[in-house]
Amino acid sequence: MTNALQKYRVCVIEDDPDVALYMKTVLEKKADAVVLAITVPSTALRSIAEFEPDVVITDIEMPGISGLDLLKELRATHPGLPVVVMTAHVSVDYAVSALRAQADEFLTKPIASADLVSIVTRLAEEGRTRKAAQAPQVVLAIGAHPDDVEIGVGGILSAHREAGNDVVILTLSRGARGGDADNRQHESLAAAERLGARLFLEDLEDTQIVASDPTVGIIERVVAEVRPDIVYTHSAHDRHQDHRAVHAATLVATRAVRTVCCYQSPSATIDYRPTRFVPIDGFTDAKLALLDCFRSQTELRTYLEPDFVLATARYWSRFGGGASCEPLEVIKDTADLSVPASSMTPGSRAKGTIQ
Repeated sequence: MTNALQKYRVCVIEDDPDVALYMKTVLEKKADAVVLAITVPSTALRSIAEFEPDVVITDIEMPGISGLDLLKELRATHPGLPVVVMTAHVSVDYAVSALRAQADEFLTKPIASADLVSIVTRLAEEGRTRKAAQAPQVVLAIGAHPDDVEIGVGGILSAHREAGNDVVILTLSRGARGGDADNRQHESLAAAERLGARLFLEDLEDTQIVASDPTVGIIERVVAEVRPDIVYTHSAHDRHQDHRAVHAATLVATRAVRTVCCYQSPSATIDYRPTRFVPIDGFTDAKLALLDCFRSQTELRTYLEPDFVLATARYWSRFGGGASCEPLEVIKDTADLSVPASSMTPGSRAKGTIQ
């Protein structure tokens, strides 16, 4: 039996209240589904949009709107939604019309409960599988301080956004030891807005971040909320104690995440040994634009100078493809990391938000 979060959602559109109640009862008891029964067909489209079902079952002959007209509307507004058309009249014409309107199943009444449950379960599972395959990846980049993730994977994150992936940045401190915390907060938000990323900005004490709670708890909370497919974080091979602590906390908090990789920071040691080199050709300008948001640091840190950034990416390309690469230490890898290697030209990006 599925749990409450996994229950299939089924919308039954039937102007006969007795038939609607029968189908609702069967699906709730035998398919463990959440069922919305609609007996006023004219309200169906609005109700479907609000209910967000996995499967729609509709009668053909109904007042106000026929099942075939409703099916055509659904194919225009919800193209991937499985739809079952049913009728009490066995008719070849009806069957042909339903198939032409792209019904997933055509059933005649009375419908055996076992057949109803079998068809709905199969279509709901197929629909969810298709939806999951089409959904964009969610990418979470975790850094101890403002500008950490932009330095390490600014090009990769730009490529992810261009490919339509959702990008989330978690910055665990305001970087007060490295500059004015308010300035660095505004710079972080500006970079997230430029990238089109969602920003979680925490306020752990700079240089005092620990590998246990509250760090682990914060990362776990964000992971639970955004459900990332890929996580980028600091390497253990780093001179900065905050970076090492964030690395250790991330490994604990991302136990269920499919792919976890570690980026290079300016304080990485000689033991930083990447095994993946992701081309960022076409996204070096985007990375420089992100780093330019951190004006309080670009005036002080030589490693943020554009020629240094470009030379570093150029160096790593000797191990990967293209003219510029960002290196990664791969901890776990079961997701698709090929997306950032896209050669698409950067385009428009949505505005980010701060949490």
